[in-house]
Parts: sequence; structure tokens; C-alpha cells
Amino acid sequence: MPDQAGRSRRAAGVAWSSDIEACTAYDAFDTPVRKAAVVASAFSGIQPTGGSPHLGNYLGAFRRWAELQQPDHFYCVVDLHAMTMPYEPGELRRRTIDTATWLYAVGLDPDVCTVFVQSHVREHTELAWILNCVATKGELERMVQYKEKSRGQESVTVGLFDYPVLQAADILLYKADEVPIGDDQRQHLELSRNIARRFNHRFGETFTVPKATFPPAGARIMDLQVVDAKMSKSAQSPQGTIDLADDEDTTTRKIMRAVTDSGSEVRAAPDKPGVTNLLDLLAAGTGAMVEELEQRYDGQGYGTFKREVAEVVNGVLRPVRARHAELTADPAAVEKLLRDGADRAREVAAGTMTTVRERAGLLV
Repeated sequence: MPDQAGRSRRAAGVAWSSDIEACTAYDAFDTPVRKAAVVASAFSGIQPTGGSPHLGNYLGAFRRWAELQQPDHFYCVVDLHAMTMPYEPGELRRRTIDTATWLYAVGLDPDVCTVFVQSHVREHTELAWILNCVATKGELERMVQYKEKSRGQESVTVGLFDYPVLQAADILLYKADEVPIGDDQRQHLELSRNIARRFNHRFGETFTVPKATFPPAGARIMDLQVVDAKMSKSAQSPQGTIDLADDEDTTTRKIMRAVTDSGSEVRAAPDKPGVTNLLDLLAAGTGAMVEELEQRYDGQGYGTFKREVAEVVNGVLRPVRARHAELTADPAAVEKLLRDGADRAREVAAGTMTTVRERAGLLV
């Protein structure tokens, strides 16, 4: 598997110049980072909800994970988070396996990093309860994603309200120095940092306060049809979301039909959100700066521009889609990889929880 994973990384990893560097916690939120550096530990995860992962997941997260993976990097399919909204049990299991398969397909190498399923490591839920006794109701009420997902609902689950605390537990268990995230996760990561600092203040230094890292382009890819909304698995705009599982014709069709405007100038601007989003896609896929792309397509019109965006996107995703097809043919092998990953994750999580229980005053 390492050989195939290495090929996937080289084929799909041409866009990010570098997006990790040693910096202060607050600079990590405020300034895009440019210079690569080795980090001691990192954690990130993805929910197995909706359809397959989409282009925004890949450009905003997966590709960087594959490029930067190290032995102390942990990547998790967070199936417990997927239970906060109505779901069908059999479908949750299927999507959990499929999401993990995509993680291996993008180039995560089980011989290098740790890929696992959240519910296989019970320490996640134990730590979440302890952190619930540190977090505050006011903090959770301010979470934008909670407000968005609960809007118009007569009632919502406690899990939907509380899942940012479980997310904090996911991160803090592995003492992650870096958390590679998309732009929409800034608020949740800041909550994790606040909880870590508060626990450390009350009970003694226990948790690493993690820093966020972002790519220079592609951190928040927008819907191709609803250009003021991010591309999302749960969005009610299937034509605006490029799924990794889409074939190349479907991908091209969606990009050619992407919303732009009545003009013809290929330029990034607040009054041209559709064109700006396509420029961000092309920048993420080629490694070029948006300003360079504006000059390249000056006077060429939207048709030529969109066709080349489609060609680049399909080219970037082609090896990933091929590898996913190979892995899907042997789901038992994927499940074995996930069990092995959970064993490695549990070793780290168990050590953290031993310290947490002692510091929090629980009998050990």
C-alpha cells in the first residue's frame, strides 16, 4: 500500500506550496502560512454523512493531510458526530467504510499515519463528558453551525448542541499541536483551545493548546450554484457540489453550469462570487496565484475558462477516484486497516485519559 499511497500523493499533491509553519496560536488563525515545517502531532476528522466526500473536502483538507502525514498524525472518521441528526443505522455503517476508503484513496498511508473510526476508541466519549464539566452553555449557544443546523427546527438533540465538546475531546486526546481545518471550523477549534486552557488552569498542565492551519487557497470552496454557501455534502444543491464519486462527465457538466454573472471578465471580486470561486478552484488545482490566472484568462470569456477549470479538476481527482475503485473491491481489507488504526489510536488515548482522570480527581 505505501507505493500506491505515494503515487496518489505525488499525483494529487501539486497545489499547496506549504501551509504549516511554527507560529504563535493567534497568528495561526489570522495569517495564511507559507513555509513548511515538521509538526509533532496533528489531528483532524470527517463525518460520514450525506453522499461521498466532495471537492471542498479534498482541496480544503484531504490533500494536505496526505502531503503532510507523519507517524504522530491522526485522521478520524467521526461516526459519533454523524448521529446528531436523523440517520439510518445501516447507511451510517456503509458511509463510515466508504469515507475511510476515500481517506486511503487520497494517499493517507496506514504505515505512516493513523486512520481510525471514532467509536472504536471509547476514550473519546469519556473525555467528552469530563470536558462537558469545563465548557459552558453560553459558549455552545454561540456556535454558528449549531444555529444554522437548528434553524427552523421545533426541537433538536442535545448531541447537536453539545458535539463541539466531543470535537474538543477528539483533538485534545492526541495532544495535537496542529489541526488542519477548513475556514468554517475556526470557531470550533477556538472552543477546543479555550477548553484546553481552562482545564489546564483548574487542574494543572494536561492538554496541548492546538493551533489551526489553513491552505492558501481552497479552504472554503463555495457551492457552484448557491455561491454564498460553502460546498457541502448536506446542501440541497446537488448540481453545485462536485462529489469525489462523480464521473468526469458529471464533474465537467457541473462546472460548465456553474453560476457566474452576466459579464465575461475573469476576475476575482466581491461582486463576482461565482467567478471568484472558480478562480479559487483553479488556483488550488494548479498552484498558481489568482492574480496570475486573471492575467492568463484576460479577454478569453467564461466558456474557455470553465472548460479549463473542469480539465484541471478532473486531472487532480483522476488518480484518487481510480484508487478508491481499487479499495472498494476489498472492503474487508479496509476494515482490517481501520481496526489496526484504532489499536494505535487507543494506545495514545488511554495514556492521555490516565493523566486526565488523576488530574480531575477520579479514582484510578
